[in-house]
Amino acid sequence: MQAKIFFGSNATEKENFSERKSPYSGEVVSTAPICNAEDALKALTIAQKARKRAKTTSLAQRCSWLLDVAKKLQEQKEDFAKTITDEVGKPIAFARVEVERCIETVTLAVETMRTMHGETINTDAMSSGKKTTAFFSREAAGVVVAITPFNFPLNLVAHKLAPALVAGNAVVLKPTPEAPLTAYKFAKLFVESEFAIEDALSLVYGDAEVGSALIQSDIPRVISFTGSVPVGKIITQNAGIKKVSLELGGNAATFVEKSADLKLAASRCALGAFVNSGQVCISLQRIYVDVAIYDEFATLMAEESQKLVVGSPYEDDTFMGPLIDTESADRAMHWVESAIEEGARPLFPPHREGRMFHPCVMADVTDEMAIVCEEVFAPIVSLVKVAHFEEAKEKMNNSPYGLQFSVFTNDLSVTKAAIAELDAGGIVINDMPTLRFDIQPYGGVKHSGVGREGPRFAIEEMTEIKSVVIC
Repeated sequence: MQAKIFFGSNATEKENFSERKSPYSGEVVSTAPICNAEDALKALTIAQKARKRAKTTSLAQRCSWLLDVAKKLQEQKEDFAKTITDEVGKPIAFARVEVERCIETVTLAVETMRTMHGETINTDAMSSGKKTTAFFSREAAGVVVAITPFNFPLNLVAHKLAPALVAGNAVVLKPTPEAPLTAYKFAKLFVESEFAIEDALSLVYGDAEVGSALIQSDIPRVISFTGSVPVGKIITQNAGIKKVSLELGGNAATFVEKSADLKLAASRCALGAFVNSGQVCISLQRIYVDVAIYDEFATLMAEESQKLVVGSPYEDDTFMGPLIDTESADRAMHWVESAIEEGARPLFPPHREGRMFHPCVMADVTDEMAIVCEEVFAPIVSLVKVAHFEEAKEKMNNSPYGLQFSVFTNDLSVTKAAIAELDAGGIVINDMPTLRFDIQPYGGVKHSGVGREGPRFAIEEMTEIKSVVIC
């Protein structure tokens, strides 16, 4: 199926198209117009004209708009799930989960906006003040540019569109080139809704040229980006005076303490390391294990990992499908081979078939190995021996990333220390660091980014505070 551009509410075709091939079958599954900087600027100009209309439209209509989209998405959820599987190779069971989460995200944005409000301020609280009627309110920021990745091509779009639109902004969306049809079908629900705000949403496609034009323009007030650290750095260097929200890379880690339920820990760690073939910003990559239980945990981890079904993403029982492209599979094999050369030991033989990369658990990994220093973004997890929590903490924090960490323990003192002393945007106790609920604030520290997602927190990023004093 052919995706189209949305210049505001108008669907537009172009002569030149790019093809998207399935990472599983290699067959063409969608096409998308090839856009350029001129297209990006046209979309921004339309959004600039629409922003006042979006801002002054009643909250009731904006809420009805999003709820209508959620309703239509529910009706078409199997088609959306299949489109996700076609374009990015996500196993169909997990694609269905993504659609359900998207519906929840859109609905949460509505529920959040209905209850968000400003506050009154006691201006006579200080001796230099006086009694007035004072308050602050939140207003739409204006034009939002949303740039999204391939690994959650529907729900991560929702995490940007839903908060931005319900708050009264106009949006220009540039989705991942790997899933143009998923984004187009989703945007189409917004544009064709009976409650749609005219021209409040535009959709363009492309890579660096289009992205640069969107970022460098003076029209947007907010840039919301999910993707790699190198691109995040380029955005911060070129965006100018704008609000910039960046959800970047991760190097998620967990500590398995000797008091933990090891079977639970192994089961959840296998899920956290290998779901979506490790192509998750909070995919579990580093497991620090108390030396007293290291061998037992390693055995359990190997058993749990080998239970996972790798195969056709169209089968209901498949846990892992293909990596997004051949380059990613090549890079994953290089990570493993380099670690083995450095002295690491795979718990079972690494196995790859084209883009299909089976779970890989590396033991005897040390701090110097690149496999624990960088983000691998592949189904590879490393086990590292530690003597106690203090050592694990130092190793976990010794990373340029800080998105999400976790600890498995039944020791309350370790739990308290983990919450207080681990440097990450999110801490999970007794589950994988890959755990995310769409209602929570989500984002990292250090090179993992700035700002937070989750409907309430994204709305805060995409609105401005206006202070009012009536004397």
